[in-house]
Amino acid sequence: MYETMLPPVRFGVVGYGLFGRHHAATIAATPGADLVAVSAKSAESRATARDTHPDVDVYGDFLELIARDDIDIVDIVVPNHLHHAVGRAALEAGKHVLIEKPMALSVADCNELVELGRRRGRVVAVNHELRHSSLWGGVKRLIDEGAIGRPQHALVELSRFPYRQGSEGWRWDSARVGDWILEEPIHFFDLARWYLSGCGEPVTVYARANSRHAESPQLRDNFSAIVTHDDGAYAVVSQTLAAFEHHVTAKVAGERGTIWARWSAADARSDRPTFALRWGLGDEVHDVALDRPTGELLELADQIAMMVDCVRHGTRPLCSSEDGRWSTRLCLAAARSVETGEVVQLGDAEP
Repeated sequence: MYETMLPPVRFGVVGYGLFGRHHAATIAATPGADLVAVSAKSAESRATARDTHPDVDVYGDFLELIARDDIDIVDIVVPNHLHHAVGRAALEAGKHVLIEKPMALSVADCNELVELGRRRGRVVAVNHELRHSSLWGGVKRLIDEGAIGRPQHALVELSRFPYRQGSEGWRWDSARVGDWILEEPIHFFDLARWYLSGCGEPVTVYARANSRHAESPQLRDNFSAIVTHDDGAYAVVSQTLAAFEHHVTAKVAGERGTIWARWSAADARSDRPTFALRWGLGDEVHDVALDRPTGELLELADQIAMMVDCVRHGTRPLCSSEDGRWSTRLCLAAARSVETGEVVQLGDAEP
């Protein structure tokens, strides 16, 4: 009853491409959230936003949206190279921020957003939505409950169809995407670090990659990295974009067994995935029943609801700005390792 009496938390969405439309629709459907405004670069996207959300103000310039006094949270869903500039403007205007991954394209830009959030007393959350999943979050719960003892090794692997190019081809443009390692493996670096959070922070990264695109080797279709932690535990993050459908597997091995999670569907946003969570050792195997389905759009809804709670009650986001900075840092270290062929010490990996 008390929650329903509170005023709604008001959102403005910057970016109305494919995933921006999902963000806007999810905000509009979330109890306690109010979609107030949308900004979009193209006239076509603005027209679609007006048709879809007739009671919402639509802008061509995101600075007009950010300047409004009646917006609490700016939800940033634009191409990667714009994340830092939009996030900085929103924080300087006193808004809370939910920002799509990667947080920024450099550690220095991530640092600026982290410090701005602290100085302004604003929530800065990074949309690593897999942390909200009943499946991938279920792996973390089993680890925290001690099901496998001290974790020693994590493997997170993706096999999927090639990336769509995105609005105006931005996802295939290294100047705008930053690096394909920052586009999707970043989610799995985040999961692996989260799963091994009891093992100290990562200290080294070694990575290899290659490309199907002879003319564009920076488009890294096949990629693998080894991340070593303080206590000797390590994670392997691997992906291929030369496959079919969308398949993710995570395995975390500890002193007393292994947790195994898998998810498969035709597409990451499918509403008909198959998935399972199991753990055990030798002949003793436990199947874990999940209390709800899992999928990218379901986790997005949880992320929006979490932001409402953060603003209302001052709670900490499940993926903070510090976590988002770590994920970017790991990806950039992996990219450097691919280029040099060397193990990168993370103390030196801050371009």
